[in-house]
Amino acid sequence: MNEAFQNLFPQGGPNTAAGQYFSGASYLHPLSSEGGVTVSNVTFEPACRNNWHIHHNGGQILLCTAGRGYYQEWGKPAQELHPGDVISIPPEVKHWHGAAQDSWFAHVAISVPGSKAEWLEPVADAEYRELK
Repeated sequence: MNEAFQNLFPQGGPNTAAGQYFSGASYLHPLSSEGGVTVSNVTFEPACRNNWHIHHNGGQILLCTAGRGYYQEWGKPAQELHPGDVISIPPEVKHWHGAAQDSWFAHVAISVPGSKAEWLEPVADAEYRELK
């Protein structure tokens, strides 16, 4: 890992909960599940991103804490993410998020009670490579 990358929360272990829906290595460190709200630190190696997915029965909030990454909603351009950025993802919105090609990336993911991810197709490599 790059010494300039300073993960605010522990990196955790390999993401066995949803790692099969990520291209590349990701790491998961649960922070809390108090009151049914799931809060986890998710760390992505460079170029790792999750598949397109939709949260049903509730949305998700991403608090970007380290590195550089991207978030994209279906049909919209990708937006670059940096520490301090906050993304509020409404339920039923198809999207993906992950690291930039040349940077580790971490965010805290907050999921409301009852929210369930439906995992879809991977982000196309050709489209991802066009991101700067």
